[in-house]
Amino acid sequence: MANPEYIVEMRHITKRFPGIVANDDISLGIKKGEIFALLGENGAGKSTLMSMLFGMYEPDEGEIWVRGRKEVISSPNHATRLNIGMVHQHFKLVSNYTIAENIILGIEPKKMAGLFPVVDIKGTNEKVAALSKQYGLEVDPTAKIENVNVSTQQRVEILKMLYRKAEILIFDEPTAVLTPQEIDFLLQIIRGLRDQGKTIILITHKLEEIKQVADRCAILNRGKLIDVLDVAATSTQTMANLMVGREVDFVVEKSPAHFGPEVLKVEHLTVKNSDGFPVVKDISFSIRAGEIFAIAGVSGNGQTEIADAVTGLLPAAEGSITLDGADITRSSIRERSDLGISAYRSGEEAGLSYIPEDRQAVGLVLDFTLADNLALKNYYKPPFCEKGILNHAAFDSYGEKLIQEYDVRSGQGIHTITRSMSGGNQQKAIIAREIELSSKLMIFVQPTRGLDIGAIENIHRQILAERDKGRAILLISLELDEIMGLADTIGVIFSGEMQKIAPAETLTTNEVGQFMMGVKQA
Repeated sequence: MANPEYIVEMRHITKRFPGIVANDDISLGIKKGEIFALLGENGAGKSTLMSMLFGMYEPDEGEIWVRGRKEVISSPNHATRLNIGMVHQHFKLVSNYTIAENIILGIEPKKMAGLFPVVDIKGTNEKVAALSKQYGLEVDPTAKIENVNVSTQQRVEILKMLYRKAEILIFDEPTAVLTPQEIDFLLQIIRGLRDQGKTIILITHKLEEIKQVADRCAILNRGKLIDVLDVAATSTQTMANLMVGREVDFVVEKSPAHFGPEVLKVEHLTVKNSDGFPVVKDISFSIRAGEIFAIAGVSGNGQTEIADAVTGLLPAAEGSITLDGADITRSSIRERSDLGISAYRSGEEAGLSYIPEDRQAVGLVLDFTLADNLALKNYYKPPFCEKGILNHAAFDSYGEKLIQEYDVRSGQGIHTITRSMSGGNQQKAIIAREIELSSKLMIFVQPTRGLDIGAIENIHRQILAERDKGRAILLISLELDEIMGLADTIGVIFSGEMQKIAPAETLTTNEVGQFMMGVKQA
């Protein structure tokens, strides 16, 4: 019998993949018109559970009831007919199509042009513009996806659902790629959708966001449902402890810094984008051994381009970059990584390590195994390669070691295809690979983006441990709390120009925020 209290009910849902039980006998009900949060660590089974509601997988055991009827949801099209929509963590958009073309993809409205039906683009543009205005999600229907920022792409994903008349809206890690200002705006939109009668399911591991918007919250840990809680009556500490399965420490313990000699020196650096427009303008700074130098700024102000110029992904239009006394301004990426070493040996320092902002496009080869990805920086050196022949046993033993040490969770261990792993575990794999290089300079760009509270705590500890070993660390983050908690020195960037460089203890969060917005002059 259906429970009339619930618009969606999942009963005894179990889903297995090779080597892993993603969901283990989960039962929960979601009420019409509520914001229901699914909270759990990376790989806890949150996205898998909701992917079954959206028809991307079918459960191995259990039943799904929607509006009092038992349903076998065989595809996303079937879910759409049930007025269920989903915004995925990694957007499903065609980059060279316009916003309107993406929204109508698969259900294109036709009109007759003589004897032949054609897609009614003009009518679609008008309808999309009206819909975006109705929900406070204003977009230009004629803009191409490749030319708009991440937050606009997310609006397009939401409009795709609303265009298909979705009443049950699933958001998978919706704030993972947004700036703090964009997050506030999105949470406002989610509240507005609930107020208009929509039912919202929010997959996340960000406790503060759950406290701000959710009515109830289900906590998953390693595929099992731990509890369903009333959010207003539950502290973030309790949620964090249940999610991770242990006591979580929110305070970063940081020992006093001991600075060594200068490792990185950037002088008068200018970097241009593909259109020849300067996005980094005459910036100078240096980082010493044992120092965390953090660059704070709102997304899109040139901080990622600084990291890409130091690593060699982007050329320096002007200025110089010196690493450990060597001028690397025109060096290749491999030359920068290998600076000072000839072969992989544990404990020997490489030139630089790089944890990039976009883990899927830049950090990993998604169709390689986990073992291959973990050895990407070393595969051409002994013991991984001898006389031009790859030693797969070395790949495997190295991969096993890193999986164990860095708690990288995957269904088939080192043989897991990286594409199939959760976003958070993909990030852990990159961090394991880059930290293990023991580089003189370590560059972390958004290192905890998309990670749960337990993994964030662990990565913060790892960053501080590397700093205490005498590594020079360049940290670029949109999370102001992360910068204030970890940095020894803070540089604030606005519109490609460095506004302020000062010891972290001399700056308040409010001051850094003002510099980030270009309000305060140094």
